Amino acid sequence: MNKNVTVEKRKTFRHGDLRNALLIAGLEMARVGGPDAVILREATRQASVSPNAAYRHFANQSALLNAVRSVCISHLAAAIEDELKKCRPGRNPEAFARKSLRAVGMGYLGFAMREPGMFRTAFSVPPPVHSPDPANTASMGLNPFQLLSLALDRMQECGLLKRKAREGAEYLAWSTVHGLALLVLEGPLHAMPPQTVLALGERLVIMVERGLSTM
Repeated sequence: MNKNVTVEKRKTFRHGDLRNALLIAGLEMARVGGPDAVILREATRQASVSPNAAYRHFANQSALLNAVRSVCISHLAAAIEDELKKCRPGRNPEAFARKSLRAVGMGYLGFAMREPGMFRTAFSVPPPVHSPDPANTASMGLNPFQLLSLALDRMQECGLLKRKAREGAEYLAWSTVHGLALLVLEGPLHAMPPQTVLALGERLVIMVERGLSTM
């Protein structure tokens, strides 16, 4: 057997492989530079194919960006789920509900800090938040907004959240944590040490939880 034989990098793609290759390239561009960095022509260059071949899978740049956004949302959902899995029901449903809400908030903020490019891309061209998006699924099959709703439902079920206060509570909790994330990524808190941000995040989520409970 000739030991000097080398295997060349595959230059053509089987059906379905090209779309994945373009999506992977787009996701990496999003991770490094956010939504503005997701360029279809650059994705084709990285995949070593002609633009015409790419158009069979993505009609234009917006189509690629929307697909990449869906993957970013899925990664965000997975990060929130990882935090939720640390919560155990136990014998105290109130403690479980509080921990669940905090897990959603800290999973959200933690992902924003670890993956700022993907976080920005996730909300670049979003669908209506009330409409489930089949592409925005992780192991639980829920998107971040639905995971937040799950945590708030747990609070209502154990009596921590009144029926009236439960209505629209997702928007209050979401906008609060998202606001802190943006202040850290793009605002005056960008130089704040990560541990300080996480400590603030913990206090912020507790504030949201207590505020909703007293409404």
